[in-house]
Amino acid sequence: MTTAVIILAIVAFMLLVWFASGVRIVRPYQRGLVEQLGKYKETVDPGLRIIIPVAQTIRLVDMREQVVDVPPQEVITADNVSVTVDAVIYYEPTDPQRLTYNVANFLMAITKLAQTNLRNVIGDMSLDEALTSRDRVNINLRQILDDATDKWGVRVVRVEIQRIDPPPDVMSAMHEQMRAERTRRAVVTTAEGERTAAVTRAEGEKTATILTAEGLKERQLLEAQGEADAIRTVADAEKYRQLTVAEGEADAIRSVYTAIHDGQPTNDLLAIKYLETLGHIANGQATKIFLPADMSGVAGSVAGIGELFRAGAGEHPGDDDTPDSGGRAIGPPA
Repeated sequence: MTTAVIILAIVAFMLLVWFASGVRIVRPYQRGLVEQLGKYKETVDPGLRIIIPVAQTIRLVDMREQVVDVPPQEVITADNVSVTVDAVIYYEPTDPQRLTYNVANFLMAITKLAQTNLRNVIGDMSLDEALTSRDRVNINLRQILDDATDKWGVRVVRVEIQRIDPPPDVMSAMHEQMRAERTRRAVVTTAEGERTAAVTRAEGEKTATILTAEGLKERQLLEAQGEADAIRTVADAEKYRQLTVAEGEADAIRSVYTAIHDGQPTNDLLAIKYLETLGHIANGQATKIFLPADMSGVAGSVAGIGELFRAGAGEHPGDDDTPDSGGRAIGPPA
């Protein structure tokens, strides 16, 4: 009995071990390839999977995005410059069956493929283009690798160029060029600043000149208007003065004329006034005085003036027979 129990226990333990060896767990980021007697059977999803030990096996394939570091390599550009290029490839499996059975060593295969195509892509570009067009290099290389690895069940997500290192002498020349370019930009910026300052200064001077001219023009206009107003005022005052003087002289002449008429002057009085006037003329500043030689004409003139005043006083000039200076009586005709 004891021997039988021991044998049964051993058999049970072996069956338990055999059954446990058929239990597999597929994680969420994995896929399982079930092989039966060395032949592909199916692909299983994550979870608890039971297979037949010895007859079946399961291969786990990681479906997460992977990174492949492409080793630095020498690449000659189109302008015959040798540069060292280092790249990184990001890929993710899409078909675990093809990734497992279509390529023996995927990492080596994609690394060599990337190195070869990296030489081709950068070899068609100049050094300046390679340094300034990394995005174009990344896009072109990703497209080439994605097309080439499609049959391996892999999708190339992106390719990044880590660095492009030119030779030391080229780097030195590039630094000199960069320094010269920065110096040129500084000179250009300084020149543009000076030009802008000069333009601004000229515009300011122009504006100041225009404002000064406008101010001078306005001042001259105001002065001219003031002078015109002053001349107009002076002319009005002079006109008023002359009118006032003329009116005063007219009133004086009227008063004198009226007084003379009211006094009824005689020829003798007029002659005396005439002689007094001649005396005043003789006392003047004139160096030469011309008097009429015929005094009888003067007396006749005085008589005529007297007749006029008497006529103005209301008397008819022919009412009396006043003798003229020649002894003739002035009267009505016979």
